[in-house]
Amino acid sequence: MTLRSTLRSIALAAALTAGAAFAHSAGFTLASPTIKPGGTLTDAQVFNGFGCTGKNISPALTWIGAPNGTKSFAVTVFDPDAPTGSGWWHWVVYNIPANAAGIPEGAGSADGKGLPAGSVQGRTDFGAPGFGGACPPPGDKPHRYIFTVYALKVDKLDIPAEATAAGVGYNIMANKLGSATFTAKYGRKK
Repeated sequence: MTLRSTLRSIALAAALTAGAAFAHSAGFTLASPTIKPGGTLTDAQVFNGFGCTGKNISPALTWIGAPNGTKSFAVTVFDPDAPTGSGWWHWVVYNIPANAAGIPEGAGSADGKGLPAGSVQGRTDFGAPGFGGACPPPGDKPHRYIFTVYALKVDKLDIPAEATAAGVGYNIMANKLGSATFTAKYGRKK
């Protein structure tokens, strides 16, 4: 066997393995009894501050169909429409155990007591850990809030407590087996 044919065989095996993992993760889904995909966030998921007067309660999330080999999960909520040039991180949770099938409503409080044991909330763009609800500038078109669960190939992400959401995101992407997502919207009138 030549070096070229060996490399071709390795590339083919890698492609088939990646295809098999993708096919299995295609059934990975994220849902919420609180938020309809494509729907509008309610006052419960709106921030209480920065001119907004919501309840700042994290929604319940559930997931099924994680890829084989999942050892933990991470959850993020991101607004790509925030006028920052880089979006806005509203929630970052990682080290969620592999046996978890969701997060209950209100688990994103600052103390995180409602999260599955071992879960860690990272610092958001509000400057602290915990869920930070929607609060787009008045008059902007409705912003998109992307809720994502990631299946990870490691039991635990070893991340310093002061890490930024982007730093956590880097580690999530480096260990991702698959992901599931839905988007909701929210806007404020002038």
